Amino acid sequence: MNGPTNQLTIIPTATPTASAAQQAPPTTTLWRPTGPKELALVAAADWRAWPPRLPDQPIFYPVLNEDYAIRIARDWNVPASGVGHVTRFEVESAFLSRYPVRQAGGRTILELWVPAEELAEFNRHIVGRIEVVHEFRPQG
Repeated sequence: MNGPTNQLTIIPTATPTASAAQQAPPTTTLWRPTGPKELALVAAADWRAWPPRLPDQPIFYPVLNEDYAIRIARDWNVPASGVGHVTRFEVESAFLSRYPVRQAGGRTILELWVPAEELAEFNRHIVGRIEVVHEFRPQG
Protein backbone atom coordinates (compact mmCIF):
# COMPACT_ATOMS: atom_id res chain seq x y z
CA MET A 1 0.00 0.00 0.00
CA ASN A 2 2.79 2.39 -0.71
CA GLY A 3 1.80 5.56 -2.42
CA PRO A 4 2.24 9.30 -2.45
CA THR A 5 2.18 11.08 0.86
CA ASN A 6 -0.09 14.04 1.37
CA GLN A 7 -0.50 16.37 4.31
CA LEU A 8 -3.71 15.98 6.28
CA THR A 9 -6.10 18.84 5.70
CA ILE A 10 -7.68 19.64 9.02
CA ILE A 11 -11.41 20.18 8.63
CA PRO A 12 -13.23 20.51 11.94
CA THR A 13 -16.44 18.49 11.93
CA ALA A 14 -18.45 21.16 13.72
CA THR A 15 -18.21 24.86 14.42
CA PRO A 16 -18.23 25.15 18.20
CA THR A 17 -19.76 28.03 20.09
CA ALA A 18 -17.39 30.42 21.84
CA SER A 19 -17.70 28.64 25.20
CA ALA A 20 -17.45 25.16 23.63
CA ALA A 21 -14.36 26.22 21.67
CA GLN A 22 -12.58 26.86 24.96
CA GLN A 23 -13.47 23.38 26.21
CA ALA A 24 -13.10 21.10 23.19
CA PRO A 25 -10.47 21.22 20.47
CA PRO A 26 -11.50 20.82 16.81
CA THR A 27 -11.80 17.20 15.73
CA THR A 28 -11.49 15.22 12.52
CA THR A 29 -13.75 12.27 11.71
CA LEU A 30 -12.00 8.99 10.93
CA TRP A 31 -13.37 5.56 10.03
CA ARG A 32 -12.03 2.10 10.69
CA PRO A 33 -13.24 -1.10 9.04
CA THR A 34 -12.97 -3.93 11.54
CA GLY A 35 -13.86 -7.53 12.16
CA PRO A 36 -15.56 -9.04 15.20
CA LYS A 37 -12.43 -9.75 17.26
CA GLU A 38 -11.12 -6.19 17.12
CA LEU A 39 -14.61 -4.80 17.71
CA ALA A 40 -14.98 -6.91 20.86
CA LEU A 41 -11.74 -5.40 22.18
CA VAL A 42 -13.00 -1.88 21.42
CA ALA A 43 -16.22 -2.68 23.31
CA ALA A 44 -14.16 -3.98 26.24
CA ALA A 45 -12.38 -0.59 26.28
CA ASP A 46 -15.78 1.14 26.70
CA TRP A 47 -15.71 2.23 23.03
CA ARG A 48 -12.92 4.72 23.76
CA ALA A 49 -9.73 3.06 22.48
CA TRP A 50 -8.28 0.78 19.84
CA PRO A 51 -6.52 -2.35 21.10
CA PRO A 52 -2.74 -2.71 20.86
CA ARG A 53 -1.51 -4.10 17.56
CA LEU A 54 -0.41 -7.70 17.30
CA PRO A 55 3.31 -8.34 16.64
CA ASP A 56 2.62 -8.77 12.90
CA GLN A 57 0.66 -5.47 12.78
CA PRO A 58 3.21 -2.64 12.97
CA ILE A 59 0.76 0.02 11.73
CA PHE A 60 -2.77 1.08 12.73
CA TYR A 61 -4.70 2.24 9.65
CA PRO A 62 -7.70 4.52 10.20
CA VAL A 63 -9.17 5.74 6.92
CA LEU A 64 -10.32 9.19 5.85
CA ASN A 65 -13.61 8.44 4.17
CA GLU A 66 -16.62 6.30 4.87
CA ASP A 67 -16.88 4.82 1.37
CA TYR A 68 -13.39 3.34 1.55
CA ALA A 69 -14.13 1.89 5.01
CA ILE A 70 -17.36 0.34 3.70
CA ARG A 71 -15.52 -1.33 0.82
CA ILE A 72 -12.93 -2.86 3.15
CA ALA A 73 -15.50 -4.06 5.71
CA ARG A 74 -17.79 -5.54 3.05
CA ASP A 75 -15.19 -6.94 0.64
CA TRP A 76 -12.40 -8.04 3.01
CA ASN A 77 -13.71 -8.41 6.56
CA VAL A 78 -16.86 -10.36 5.65
CA PRO A 79 -14.98 -13.11 3.73
CA ALA A 80 -12.22 -13.20 6.37
CA SER A 81 -14.38 -13.29 9.49
CA GLY A 82 -18.04 -13.59 8.54
CA VAL A 83 -18.90 -10.02 9.47
CA GLY A 84 -17.49 -6.59 8.77
CA HIS A 85 -18.11 -3.42 10.72
CA VAL A 86 -17.43 0.21 9.90
CA THR A 87 -16.67 2.39 12.89
CA ARG A 88 -16.54 6.15 13.08
CA PHE A 89 -14.71 8.24 15.65
CA GLU A 90 -13.33 11.72 16.26
CA VAL A 91 -9.70 12.59 16.95
CA GLU A 92 -8.20 15.96 17.87
CA SER A 93 -7.27 17.57 14.56
CA ALA A 94 -4.07 19.20 15.82
CA PHE A 95 -2.78 15.82 17.00
CA LEU A 96 -3.50 14.18 13.63
CA SER A 97 -1.34 16.70 11.79
CA ARG A 98 1.73 14.62 12.73
CA TYR A 99 0.55 11.78 10.45
CA PRO A 100 0.81 12.27 6.69
CA VAL A 101 -2.12 11.09 4.61
CA ARG A 102 -1.19 8.01 2.58
CA GLN A 103 -2.85 7.34 -0.74
CA ALA A 104 -3.20 3.55 -0.86
CA GLY A 105 -4.66 3.34 -4.35
CA GLY A 106 -7.15 5.62 -6.05
CA ARG A 107 -7.71 9.25 -5.18
CA THR A 108 -10.23 8.44 -2.44
CA ILE A 109 -8.30 5.55 -0.90
CA LEU A 110 -6.69 7.53 1.89
CA GLU A 111 -5.30 6.31 5.19
CA LEU A 112 -3.31 7.50 8.15
CA TRP A 113 -0.46 5.25 9.19
CA VAL A 114 -0.10 5.29 12.95
CA PRO A 115 2.91 3.27 14.18
CA ALA A 116 1.86 0.60 16.67
CA GLU A 117 4.07 2.10 19.37
CA GLU A 118 2.10 5.40 19.10
CA LEU A 119 -1.37 3.85 19.36
CA ALA A 120 -1.77 4.46 23.10
CA GLU A 121 -1.07 8.16 22.57
CA PHE A 122 -3.39 8.19 19.54
CA ASN A 123 -6.13 6.70 21.74
CA ARG A 124 -5.68 9.52 24.28
CA HIS A 125 -6.64 12.00 21.55
CA ILE A 126 -9.91 10.27 20.62
CA VAL A 127 -12.80 12.56 21.51
CA GLY A 128 -15.97 10.77 22.60
CA ARG A 129 -16.71 7.16 21.73
CA ILE A 130 -16.02 4.92 18.80
CA GLU A 131 -19.33 4.00 17.19
CA VAL A 132 -20.41 1.30 14.75
CA VAL A 133 -22.11 2.90 11.76
CA HIS A 134 -22.40 -0.10 9.36
CA GLU A 135 -22.42 -3.88 9.62
CA PHE A 136 -22.06 -6.31 6.73
CA ARG A 137 -22.72 -10.05 6.63
CA PRO A 138 -22.57 -12.62 3.84
CA GLN A 139 -25.37 -12.24 1.30
CA GLY A 140 -27.64 -15.09 0.38
